[in-house]
Amino acid sequence: MMRSTYLTGLLASTLTALSSFAFTERTDAQETIRQYQLEPSGNELQLVMKEVPRPTPGDQEVLVRVRATSLNRRDLSIYRSRYGGGDRSGLVPLSDGAGEVIEVGPEVTHFAVGDRVMGVFFANWVDGRRTREANASARGGAIDGMLSEMVVSHEDGLILIPEHLSYEEAATLPCAAVTAWNGLFTHGRLSENDFVLLEGTGGVSVFGLQLTVAAGARPIITSSQDEKLARARQLGAFGTVNYRTNPDWQNEVRKLTGDEGVAHVLEVGGQDTLEKAIQALDYDGHIAMIGALSGSSGRMPTGSFIGLGMRVTGIYVGSREDFEAMNAFLYEHQIHPIIDRVFSFEEAEAAYEHMASNQHLGKIVIRL
Repeated sequence: MMRSTYLTGLLASTLTALSSFAFTERTDAQETIRQYQLEPSGNELQLVMKEVPRPTPGDQEVLVRVRATSLNRRDLSIYRSRYGGGDRSGLVPLSDGAGEVIEVGPEVTHFAVGDRVMGVFFANWVDGRRTREANASARGGAIDGMLSEMVVSHEDGLILIPEHLSYEEAATLPCAAVTAWNGLFTHGRLSENDFVLLEGTGGVSVFGLQLTVAAGARPIITSSQDEKLARARQLGAFGTVNYRTNPDWQNEVRKLTGDEGVAHVLEVGGQDTLEKAIQALDYDGHIAMIGALSGSSGRMPTGSFIGLGMRVTGIYVGSREDFEAMNAFLYEHQIHPIIDRVFSFEEAEAAYEHMASNQHLGKIVIRL
């Protein structure tokens, strides 16, 4: 009798749990969605999960069920209120995301329900030179981003995912990968056997490593951690330099090139690294200015422009056309992004903390 009572109770509790799970399970047909928004908290911002009405696509718009998003250093700066642009209360963060089309407006021509898509960093920059209107469409900063169960986008702000990539992999591409592509290929005109200097092992630099290896160039990458440098060599780095144990790391870089110097630099450091990067540069080399982790310098080394014949280009991601060109390259070479760690939607704040720790190599992903 006791055993029968026990089994009956166990069955009842199991059915109750299953019933509760069925009740709380979220579906694409629900009337509300969950999304994160930034809210003021002292001098910084905090992530707050909110329940909001399910968005509806307009005539030329697409409704996307987001499956994965990823973080960039820019997102951390916005979170810490250290990024220009004014009040961002209520902003949905993160520029990068990928998902599935679940509804399209009546005038949409590029996509159909079931298509796997990514958001373009600038939702309103299709091709050509960047305009004021395009600049005002940067996701996760100027407009709402991708850290939401569903997002609505004009069809021009989306792009198909290469067939060989998962949602998690695709979610890493819109900002860091396109930035590296434009710095090295579009503006740098990278060629086979070129020496390339990559600073650090964040998202842009690791994408730069993968792209240059695939193109037959010779990447040299820096880091303060030998474990990360070992991983970079496994990924195909021609040379590595620990900038903590080699404060004059530019000399080590030149040695690796046979004192020839590098043809390309993905410059992410700013005032603490730019001068050394110039010292590592070959004649007629190109520096892609991408970030300023150590701050900006007002000094302009004009003599180096003339003496070295160097070119410097400021890179702020790129257009959908740039994204499409890069995707074709990724597919041709079957390149898979390097993902450091995947967090759940509920662990979004922990994902930010992981980025702030600087322990990652490659990209940090949030799966929805």
